[in-house]
Amino acid sequence: MKVRCVGGIAQDGSGRLLMIRRGRAPSAGLWSLPGGRVEPGEGDEEAVVREMREETGLEVSVGALVGTVERPGADGVTYEIHDYAVTALGGTLRAGDDAADARWVTPAELRALPTAPGVLEALREWGIT
Repeated sequence: MKVRCVGGIAQDGSGRLLMIRRGRAPSAGLWSLPGGRVEPGEGDEEAVVREMREETGLEVSVGALVGTVERPGADGVTYEIHDYAVTALGGTLRAGDDAADARWVTPAELRALPTAPGVLEALREWGIT
């Protein structure tokens, strides 16, 4: 069964990426892009805005689709994750919902963090890091 998910790729003026440390499965304790499941009746853009607010405290505008990945989950679930470019418009950065931490990181800092499977490879493939 496929589960549609979204993620937000935010960069600040210094080229740092906004990352969260996941507080729950899948990939609990590992760093990833903010995001989550698309709720019934939601479009991708609405889901990205909601997930970014819930996990990072930031209000964002959603830009272009950057890329899509599929990740295996428990019990035969496949997470189909659509990652979008986002621009932070306001709010105060803080970890919330299922994020245990949220921070801006340089590409070098990101490579030193324990990341969820495939995150670094996807960001590299999409020309982000």
